[in-house]
Amino acid sequence: MESKLGILAGGGPLPASIVQSCLASAREVFVIAFNDETDPSTCEGVAHLWVPLGKVGTIIKRLKKENCVEVVLAGPIRRPSFSKLKPDLHALKLLGKISKAAGQGDNAILSILVEELEGEGFRVVGADDLLSNVTAPGGIMSKKTPSERDHADIKIGARVASALGALDIGQAVVVQQGVVLGVEAVEGTDALLERCADLKREGRGGVLVKLKKPEQEHRADLPTIGSDTVRRAAESGLHGIAVEEGKSLILDRADMVAEANRLGVFVTGIKV
Repeated sequence: MESKLGILAGGGPLPASIVQSCLASAREVFVIAFNDETDPSTCEGVAHLWVPLGKVGTIIKRLKKENCVEVVLAGPIRRPSFSKLKPDLHALKLLGKISKAAGQGDNAILSILVEELEGEGFRVVGADDLLSNVTAPGGIMSKKTPSERDHADIKIGARVASALGALDIGQAVVVQQGVVLGVEAVEGTDALLERCADLKREGRGGVLVKLKKPEQEHRADLPTIGSDTVRRAAESGLHGIAVEEGKSLILDRADMVAEANRLGVFVTGIKV
């Protein structure tokens, strides 16, 4: 039997992008969809299994049954409370490690999951291994370009995001006129943008800056933007978006750039 790609599908559009890319290249996939996390449209037309978080043994057995040699962790998953997790026996064996890692941040938890999958014989790959032209290039991608004020805000945002990432808290920050309007934590980028819309100062709009965490497991949860991010940034009154060159993902870049041009938002790749 031909091997399949196992997709552990979190939230957001990234899992669906991987599914569609595999279908276009006639590569077989099997999707592990998580209750209350995965977008149901991700599973349309492909073999899949819905499971609650905590069913690690069920996931591994099914991936092996489906002959999944490579596995990708795609899209964010909200961290559940341990009281509601209801782990199976396999997960219970990991619970000590996960409990300890929980105090160190999301990256520590992701690293344990990657290590466990590799220990079970799977090859864990990153989304950038599967999607072509998905990593952010350097320089300006949109028609609109950053102003001097925008460049100053980007520098501030990059410093704050680097410090935030070093603490394994979040990847994104919004800055306007030299003032940090908000930083990303457990709520995610969309909620950050929505929150900052109410905090926006009068005058010129600010910028969203997203960076990879310094010690982040590169095969899981890289900073990601797409057309939806551009729309939400525009709705929040921001001037533009800066992402880390080569270490961030851009979904459907042509569509994203077209949307940025339509809305008058700049998008740029920066070195840190």
